[in-house]
Amino acid sequence: MLRRCQTRAVPTRRLVLVRHAEAGSAAVDADRPLTASGARRAVAIGAWLADRDLAPDRALVSPALRTVQTWEQAGGVSPVLHPLVADNTAEALLSVVREVPEDVGLLAIIGHNPSVSVLVALLDDGQGDDEARRGCQHGFPTGGVAVLDLHTPFSAVGPGTARLSAFAVPGSD
Repeated sequence: MLRRCQTRAVPTRRLVLVRHAEAGSAAVDADRPLTASGARRAVAIGAWLADRDLAPDRALVSPALRTVQTWEQAGGVSPVLHPLVADNTAEALLSVVREVPEDVGLLAIIGHNPSVSVLVALLDDGQGDDEARRGCQHGFPTGGVAVLDLHTPFSAVGPGTARLSAFAVPGSD
């Protein structure tokens, strides 16, 4: 008698949302650089993504210095600076996601709070990882990373169209 194994389907599209690592101060908010601790955290973000085979096909990054430095330290694909990511609203991030070409399988957005945490809450269908959800609900600290498995093409992403599969603050141990 043959038995069929149940397997979980691997999502065809994923969205990784990263809040920039810890930044210092500057006269102009957009010019705030990473602190030494923030730079170490950014490197840990890159290692965490690599360990989980979460290398993005495209990385959309706020043009603010701290987000650019976070992605540079994390490594990976060349960033695309996108001014809407700096708007720091969930609506702006949602419009950015909906513009992504369908040949992209894994999209990373490196941005700011509150927009990243609000977008996670908006997209989450409530069926994902409970521990990840609790982590996101406790403030989404600098250097936090959320992974969402999408149920739809990027162009159709909206409320409840993703499953939160992971949340971590790499390098916080």
